[in-house]
Amino acid sequence: MALMFPRLARNFIKNGYFPTDEATLERALSALTPGDGPMCLLDPCAGEGVAIAEAAHVLGREQVKAFAVEYDAERARHAKQWVDRCLHGDLMDTIITHQSFGLLWLNPPYGDLSKDAHGNMGYEGQGRARLEKLFYQRALPLLQYGGVLVFLIPHYTLDAELVGWLTRHFSALRIYRAVEARFQQVVIFGQRTRGREQVSDSAKAVRERLLAIGKGDVEAEELPPTWPLPPYVIPANPSGPEHFYRISMEPEQFADEVGRLQGLWPMFDTHLGAAQQSLRPPARALSPWHLALALAAGAISGVVRSASGRVMVVKGDTHKGKAEKVEHTLRDDGSVAETRILTDTFVPFIRAWDMTPGSPTRGEALTIR
Repeated sequence: MALMFPRLARNFIKNGYFPTDEATLERALSALTPGDGPMCLLDPCAGEGVAIAEAAHVLGREQVKAFAVEYDAERARHAKQWVDRCLHGDLMDTIITHQSFGLLWLNPPYGDLSKDAHGNMGYEGQGRARLEKLFYQRALPLLQYGGVLVFLIPHYTLDAELVGWLTRHFSALRIYRAVEARFQQVVIFGQRTRGREQVSDSAKAVRERLLAIGKGDVEAEELPPTWPLPPYVIPANPSGPEHFYRISMEPEQFADEVGRLQGLWPMFDTHLGAAQQSLRPPARALSPWHLALALAAGAISGVVRSASGRVMVVKGDTHKGKAEKVEHTLRDDGSVAETRILTDTFVPFIRAWDMTPGSPTRGEALTIR
């Protein structure tokens, strides 16, 4: 199998980016086979998009939707050429529907997390805080049960905590050494399963092997050129993710969206009622209740010209008041009881600016009650 999509060589090993070498990518993809029906694939650290694009090609592009997230702007622009949806941003700053993908291709950034970043980035762990663990925690819920994980990390990242997560979350776990040994990478395959479905003896043996490889006591076998075992079947997902978007936006992204959508102006008439109709007088005089409601809604405002020629700029409003009522009741002993009842009322009033030429109050603000 030959790779179909070109890489951006100048972006290799930049800002903590360690792309999958071509030989490892080809051999890892040979372990996958399509299921029955449409599939959704996700690469949350997509780089220039080659890995997920190649996966979509191998599994059958006509029945695959490929999704990607990439932090670097240049690499994200390149990835958008090969996938169906690509977000330029940080995975931690996204909203993506859980259990929406049959394949999770996870080649996260490598390195330690600073102590100050633990709480801000949502890392939940007790062992050594690593970027690989953070991205694993964030990406795992996005993979559907029965879905396949392809996890590329340095072997020394496999501590007791990460190995515990893997053996609890996945069955059919297999680990191989990457063809390119420069970054000390291993490729881990697994099928997501519920924890209660694990066979304890099998999980214990896998755990011991992963820990030994992580410590360097055992070296994993190199990923074979031809996959010798039954392939991992990517399950179907006809619906795909309901939500797939970034929470915040960079100024450039916001400008692009405004340019694409043109704001609300194309639908101004629909949303804002730009087609102003001439106002018609009511069929009968407004009652105090109707007048208060119209004033409170701001319907009584603007320039008003009376039949006598007076010109007013008016703005209606209301304020809350109290209406007092006193009731007297004769008691049995002959004394009189007085009851005061206070009722909330809405008092309408209009502020007017007299603009009548020659008026003695021209330019003055008047109150009309």
